[in-house]
Amino acid sequence: MATEGAEAVPIISIVIWLIIIGLVMWLVYNYIPMAGSIRTILNAVVVIAVLVWVLRVSGMWSQLAPYGVPPLT
Repeated sequence: MATEGAEAVPIISIVIWLIIIGLVMWLVYNYIPMAGSIRTILNAVVVIAVLVWVLRVSGMWSQLAPYGVPPLT
């Protein structure tokens, strides 16, 4: 169920992108030396970004919009 005005993304495309992201993360973890804390932060940022992306392309992001954080006044 795609949102109005949004183009539907085939599931195979989503799976291919997830595999590419996983491969890039594996390459970064294995070939770029970094501290454990930086690795943990990078992992959390990538997981959150991928989760938001999957929710948006699947059309579920608009269903979660009413549960957003209210603006600070």
